[in-house]
Amino acid sequence: MICAIEGEIIAKEPNYCDIMTAGGAAYRLFISLNTYATLESARARLLTSLVVREDSMTLYGFNSEAERGLFEALIKVSGVGPKSAIAILSTFTPAQFAEAIANGDERLLTRAPGVGKKSASLIILQLGGSLDKLGAIEGGAASKAAQALEALGFKPREIALALAKCASSDVESLVKEALKLLK
Repeated sequence: MICAIEGEIIAKEPNYCDIMTAGGAAYRLFISLNTYATLESARARLLTSLVVREDSMTLYGFNSEAERGLFEALIKVSGVGPKSAIAILSTFTPAQFAEAIANGDERLLTRAPGVGKKSASLIILQLGGSLDKLGAIEGGAASKAAQALEALGFKPREIALALAKCASSDVESLVKEALKLLK
């Protein structure tokens, strides 16, 4: 499995980028608009997810572990394929998506192209209680903070909503900030 690619960007469009590695191989990675916005220099390092189908092998690129985790969780939802998952990632950041899931906000999820009311309901149902699967809140600090808050007896949906509103970046500050919101 290819888990990351680093190299020179030789082509860049809103839905894909081509990266030439140091070894001379060029790879096309399909990306979200959020990842596209982060590709500012001539070089890039993107995390990847390889989707193998009967007739193709397609690489998808991501600027963060949270985005890749969300993509991989979304394509496991019945009726959501890689193109729909990229459309969702282009519409929401992982934190915004986590908040929508925590609130059970079907209407908000339907703003993503290709996501109707039925798909939004399925996404909420299948991903509703799994912060770790979503990789929804940025970085490892938020994941550790979520585990600490769960140990204190808070429900995953409450935790996701609170952490999505937090601005801190270290575990201790995240827990303190989330506790203020959860009381």
